[in-house]
Amino acid sequence: MSRNPARRAALLDGAIEVLAREGARGLTQRAVDKEVEVPIGTTSNYFRNRDDLLVQAGVRVYERLRPSEEALTEMFDLARDTESYRAMLRGSVGRVSAFRSGYLALLELRLEATRRPELRALLTERVRADIDENISQHEAAGLPGDATAVLLMYLAMNWLIVEQLTLPDVFTGAERDDLVAQAVERLIPPFPPATA
Repeated sequence: MSRNPARRAALLDGAIEVLAREGARGLTQRAVDKEVEVPIGTTSNYFRNRDDLLVQAGVRVYERLRPSEEALTEMFDLARDTESYRAMLRGSVGRVSAFRSGYLALLELRLEATRRPELRALLTERVRADIDENISQHEAAGLPGDATAVLLMYLAMNWLIVEQLTLPDVFTGAERDDLVAQAVERLIPPFPPATA
């Protein structure tokens, strides 16, 4: 099996694009070869079969969606009042939505996971780890609200992203911003007054 990390990453990025555009049924090794414009058979040199390609594409989506440790720390450090918390969430929704093909590919992978136990195990592990990390970061930053509030916010923001990417005309940009603000207002207790 070939070990060129840059080529492997390019193939996985191509697989993400194919998943987003064609769905899971359209993802084949040949389709990825064509997407990345490499010789036919290249993808099969890196991924033993379609299942392996699906699972590794899932890993790659998460690599690309996840902000760096520094960015995560900064996001939580800057959330010191209700408005900055809203801004953090708006930024997260915007960052994830900006990688449209990645999130759409992730939705395809989630659907495919209902039929593929290995993919289901991978996605379950990754999503649970993300949720646990969100709760830990929230608590470590001393932000108001408990784990349930973080979970409800996670669910609300994820579905808002799905709406934005799949049916972008359901809500205007102003409505989306207002929904984020309302979610913060209703789910997160008031921030304590700032001390001088």
